[in-house]
Amino acid sequence: MADTKREIERKYDAGPDTRLPDLTRVLGVAGVRDRGVDELDAVYYDTGDLRLAAASVTLRRRTGGADAGWHLKLPVAPDIRDEISAPLSDEVPGELAALVRVYTREAALAPVVRLRSVRAVRHLLDADGALLAELSRDEVHAERPPGGDGAARWDEIEVELADGGDPALLDAVDKKLRKAGLSRSTAPSKLARALAETGTAPAPRPEPRTPRTAGDHILRYLREQSDALVAYDPGVRRDLPDAVHQMRVSTRRLRSALRTYRKILDREAAQPVIDELKWLAGELGVARDHEVLAERLSSRVGALPDTLLLGPVEARLKAWSAAGEADARGTAVAALDSARYLALLSSLDALLASPPLLKAAGKAADAALPDAVLKEYDRLSRRVEHALALPAGQERDLALHDARKAAKRARYAAEAATQALGRPARRFAKRMKAVQKVLGDHQDSVVAREALRELAVAANAAGESSFTWGLLYGQESARAAQREDELPEVWERATAPGLRAALTG
Repeated sequence: MADTKREIERKYDAGPDTRLPDLTRVLGVAGVRDRGVDELDAVYYDTGDLRLAAASVTLRRRTGGADAGWHLKLPVAPDIRDEISAPLSDEVPGELAALVRVYTREAALAPVVRLRSVRAVRHLLDADGALLAELSRDEVHAERPPGGDGAARWDEIEVELADGGDPALLDAVDKKLRKAGLSRSTAPSKLARALAETGTAPAPRPEPRTPRTAGDHILRYLREQSDALVAYDPGVRRDLPDAVHQMRVSTRRLRSALRTYRKILDREAAQPVIDELKWLAGELGVARDHEVLAERLSSRVGALPDTLLLGPVEARLKAWSAAGEADARGTAVAALDSARYLALLSSLDALLASPPLLKAAGKAADAALPDAVLKEYDRLSRRVEHALALPAGQERDLALHDARKAAKRARYAAEAATQALGRPARRFAKRMKAVQKVLGDHQDSVVAREALRELAVAANAAGESSFTWGLLYGQESARAAQREDELPEVWERATAPGLRAALTG
């Protein structure tokens, strides 16, 4: 089983004659303890075209030192990475290979560079002797795999924060090191420097040009969402909080933009990708929908006084939630492991590499984008008015759910245009989000009532009281009615004439 830790560190260039300052003068550091010297031997793995390195991801097999084994490092933010480790083995561990499959696709992983380091380690301690940070000084020798050309050597200093440490300590140490003449490394990792200095660095990703046309703006938005989809893949596999939700949102935003801006990108050429994005959103939706429902029901049960909890309500809800979570997570991971998903990623890459732009893509953004946003708004308007005209009941619930989907699509359309249209688009998206929120809570209540009915039936069949489940069902019915009563006022604000006029200029 792989272990995970959050790595927060800073790297500095050094030379053989570099002298370290007295770090006990840093606020909070009471002592510096010499921990000896380790000899480390690390082989880094990547695809032949260095897809992991291009994504700032590193995968290595290292021997020597206290943490020998396989290490996968995924970027989180500048100077911050998540390190997932696995025991030593001859082959890349399957669980680590799965976490990088979104980058490697069908390409094989193989050694690309070997780093041998002599590491002198010092611990920075507080007044109680607790570890604050680890400072290491490395003499690094890099070489290509057997048969390859290229070698490099350098010295560097790393300062890594201890688990649970205060990042402010790194700022204080940084100030001290800089004052002593050290400078931050320009390479984000040893691997990046090794590849650069041995002539094997990945081809740099082209810098996006400044958007000038409607097509430029939409393509930039699509690429941002495509990058987000890929970035959240490892988080979904690791079952990180909110990862499924964020990946599903990226999927939906991509699909919505491809559908909405059909005058910018040819809809017929994009349709296969649109269809596959719908499939992926559906597979991820099983996990996300269960997560939302479980949180809602748990909150409702937790708000009840003990006197209204008749029978093993909490235990039954916990068992129901766990069973559904396992099934839903299995569905999501199975989708990410499928050949269909990898084919979708490749198709999306191909679409963005050679976008099927239409004539309107060459127009100014403020001339081409507002009409597409307002078209989605008009669709929403028709659906809301249709739903409000229906009597309360199942037909109205279905109509409100259709309106919710239209509100989300109108919101996404405005968000895609925000960088081009500015404040009017942000304001428009905010109003659409308000409509979506009311309709979303109504739909969540509809789904919750069905789940509560099923829980009540199961409780009754087991000889338990179904009183609490019925009580919660009634609360959800009242909640739905309240949302229906709120909708006309929220919709009235969203239909303000000035909002539409501002968008069109």
